[in-house]
Amino acid sequence: MENETAKNAVETAEKEIMIRAEGLVKIYKTKETEVLALQGLDLEVETGELTAMIGNSGSGKSTFLNMIGGLDRPSAGKLWVDGKNLFTMTEKELVRYKRDTVGFVWQNNGRNMLPYLSALENVMMPMHLSGEGKKRVKAMELLEMVGMGHKKNSRMNMLSGGEQQRVAIAIALANSPKLLLADEPTGSVDVGTANYIFEVFSELNKQGQTILIVTHDMALSKKVKRVVAIRDGKISSERILKEQYADRVKEADIDWREEDTQIEYAILDKAHRVQIPQELMGELGLTDNKVKLSVENGAIIISKPD
Repeated sequence: MENETAKNAVETAEKEIMIRAEGLVKIYKTKETEVLALQGLDLEVETGELTAMIGNSGSGKSTFLNMIGGLDRPSAGKLWVDGKNLFTMTEKELVRYKRDTVGFVWQNNGRNMLPYLSALENVMMPMHLSGEGKKRVKAMELLEMVGMGHKKNSRMNMLSGGEQQRVAIAIALANSPKLLLADEPTGSVDVGTANYIFEVFSELNKQGQTILIVTHDMALSKKVKRVVAIRDGKISSERILKEQYADRVKEADIDWREEDTQIEYAILDKAHRVQIPQELMGELGLTDNKVKLSVENGAIIISKPD
């Protein structure tokens, strides 16, 4: 009986994790060279969490997003999404996974929408519900949710960039995915639209939707409760929203780009290695790759050699 209880507890814990990556590696090969895009990335995202991922170009964040979306295969390591092992999936299982488990919002709206269809028709297109009536009703509900019900008959060339992005979110939600992925969702819209898009994501998250956003938008990332930073193919740090800002994300008088809204923590990998930000290392004035470590009053001190 105790073993059965323990097993159930483990299974319950497993269900609470939407994304689990362990030692994830991705190598891109050409005739002349190899590029190591991910170098042993470890990350867990809980079910129902709204997480942002940041990093410079070439850091590996888009590679990671494509793997979770089933658009690319890892070279090594382990990757589970919603309890599904993406390493062992057949092509048929992968098609079903991309249809039912994940929804994708791209920065390039052309990848989300067919230009010759109306907004309503675009949202209905990926649905696999039985019956045209059910599809139409659900599509209208999604358009209303993103504030685009009044533009249901508009084609893509009749919509602004921000309007297109809001329709794209509705399309991504068409099959009620367990995980919503967004690649630079506010990258090509104005500040007001960016704020509206974030409010849509926040409302979805309150309803239990798990969301992972890749972004360069500093204002957006500073509103998210958890931000993971990726550098050189690994998670280097996490930023957690300070408690006093948690209920203030809609306040217009806060300068989210400049205000210090988060606490940043460096992340240790499984070998207890940590990436130290370049700006901090620059202050040491190192002449080679050696540093001195010491422990003082419960703190690890990294200093320049004598």
